[in-house]
Amino acid sequence: MVQEETPPVFADRHVLLGVTGSIAAYKSVDLASRLTKAGAVVDVILTQAAQEFVTPLTFKSVTGRRACTDDDLWGSEAHVIHVGLTHETDLNLIAPVTANTIAKLAHGQADNLLTLTALASTCPLAIAPAMDAGMFAHAATQANLETLKERGTHILGPAEGRMASGLVGKGRMVEPDEIFGNVRLLLGQQGELRGRTVIVTAGGTQEPIDPVRVIANRSSGKQGYALAQAAIDRGAKTILISAPTTLPTPFGAERIDVDTAEEMCQEVLARSDDTDVLLMAAAVADFRPDRRVDEKIKRVLGVPEVKLEPTDDILALVAGRRKKTKKPAVVVGFAAESQDMIENARGKLEQKGLDLIVANDITAVDAGFGVDTNRVTVLAKDSEPLELPVMSKSKVADYIVGHVVELLASAD
Repeated sequence: MVQEETPPVFADRHVLLGVTGSIAAYKSVDLASRLTKAGAVVDVILTQAAQEFVTPLTFKSVTGRRACTDDDLWGSEAHVIHVGLTHETDLNLIAPVTANTIAKLAHGQADNLLTLTALASTCPLAIAPAMDAGMFAHAATQANLETLKERGTHILGPAEGRMASGLVGKGRMVEPDEIFGNVRLLLGQQGELRGRTVIVTAGGTQEPIDPVRVIANRSSGKQGYALAQAAIDRGAKTILISAPTTLPTPFGAERIDVDTAEEMCQEVLARSDDTDVLLMAAAVADFRPDRRVDEKIKRVLGVPEVKLEPTDDILALVAGRRKKTKKPAVVVGFAAESQDMIENARGKLEQKGLDLIVANDITAVDAGFGVDTNRVTVLAKDSEPLELPVMSKSKVADYIVGHVVELLASAD
């Protein structure tokens, strides 16, 4: 079992969560819990109306910190509490936010602790609207949202769905998972890779024999998807070129789905000249059937003869173009080996002009295909191999992307 981890993007980050009077307020408890478990410091402000749906004690129970209400505004700390709450805050998030509070924010009204704090805050503001569809569609609400957008407010949703009124339309607060993903994306935007474009390939390609059968491999795509998340957490524009997998797309990634080695090659080459970093984590097939049968091969016809031909070597093609374009600035390869791991990885590093290669022994039970952990050895030009201990694939990804940041700095 992998111990629950704190993603670096949340460590020591402060999120101020405002909750207003909507039935969706109960979802904010889950959101506050998730943010706290991820490592963020979460302070909560509830309006008087919000307390009709959920109590300050509930939030204190999941965040470990006292939740604030208007009673605190008129207490002994009244002259500084709104300033204190915004001190060193990284993100001001209001979820759910009602039409009434949206109007107050748009017009600079500060008649309760939540709106007073929002007005005093200098960090980014994100809001997740929740209201009846007719209220959301009203010209006044739309004008207020447009005003907030122009000021740089991040509007999260709303979603289509069934309302408390029983009607169906656009106005439901987006789910906590989506808000959590947006928060993670916003917190990472000022990371070391801001302004950079990173391509990550992931998963195992499938080479068709007939309309039903394919030649494939056991890659789950977990390491590649973890790399994409690590790049996003550092502010990179991240393009994820993915072979078939059931994994959810990291929030903020541009995902391009492919099936075969040929399709992956086309997508990588089409974008490599305009990217800063290529992380080639996909398990791309080395061979494919020399022809695809259009109809399903029937068992009664006997065992078919399947002849193979090589697929394109994507990294070799990238290396050839890189000599002219100098792009990508950093290229990282992966080597899944069952024997002579260091020697084979070193050869691939040199032959394909890589800046870094990550090798792992696929025979290990706690590393490689399908599992959540990995045991890798990192090889760079002109340096000794560095063997990392068994760790989660997320930690491996964070280490690799951190090394990429260093390589980019030296390249600049």
